[in-house]
Amino acid sequence: MRVLATGRAGQIVTSLMEVAAQRGDLELITIGRPEFDLTKPIPMRQAIIAARPDVVISTAAYTAVDRAEEEPALAHAVNVVGAALVAEAAASLCVPIVHLSTDYVFSGDDGGPRRETDETRPRTVYGSTKLEGERAVASITPQHVILRTSWVYSPFGTNFVKTIMRLAENRESLSIVADQYGNPTSALGLADAILRIAAELPRDRFGVYHLAGAGETNWSGFARHILNISRTYGGPFSVVREIASADYPTRARRPQDSRLCTDKFEQTFGWRLPAWQASTEAVVRRLLQMRQHSGVPAADGIGGG
Repeated sequence: MRVLATGRAGQIVTSLMEVAAQRGDLELITIGRPEFDLTKPIPMRQAIIAARPDVVISTAAYTAVDRAEEEPALAHAVNVVGAALVAEAAASLCVPIVHLSTDYVFSGDDGGPRRETDETRPRTVYGSTKLEGERAVASITPQHVILRTSWVYSPFGTNFVKTIMRLAENRESLSIVADQYGNPTSALGLADAILRIAAELPRDRFGVYHLAGAGETNWSGFARHILNISRTYGGPFSVVREIASADYPTRARRPQDSRLCTDKFEQTFGWRLPAWQASTEAVVRRLLQMRQHSGVPAADGIGGG
């Protein structure tokens, strides 16, 4: 089976590359610049068609949540126009598309966890463009699986886990928001699930699904877990001090409740992502091993001030 994924450097596509390399039953092809260039839609479409994939995975996205408030046109170009172009290429090949979306399509004001049929009411440019992208993909091809996920982290790119560990190297304490809740999701686990279902997409399984790490927490609880693991294995550590969202204003308003109900995905595909605590431990340990191999010494106890 030939699987094509858009992008070459993002957390999810990098995780897809790693997971695919461990399997012998598929070939993963990735396209990025110069082939995947939204200013040149014809070459991009030609690159996808020339690859002749059996499944297309649409992972490339504009994910800078705060900056999107200042760059709505660019966010729209990537998250809506780009998603539509990829869907059109998949439709022309008559192959399914797996499109990655986000918990930000919900306002986060109401109690969760959110189900796929709940009302979408995004409060940010990022969330609005991702919802438009979902609708564009669904309108272009019936052969779609739209996966909404949340709080993605991995050993790659920029994410909350890596940021917390970096900050702990030089700070004795970190002030972290405690009134926003969600499901931390390992990009490696997400990639594994995507590739597992890629070959299992008969017509009656197309649609919108939520897929996130099992269990829930808030940002401060997530940070505390990361740092406790880090300390256990000789890495940097800081004390976590809980604050309210109002004490840490951001340009884009974050959802208070990002929790997603994943029952539909589990019932349809018989697959559930591991508990977020275990997946986080695996990523933190790997980051510490990478740190050690790079020659950076491990910290003793609390990170220096």
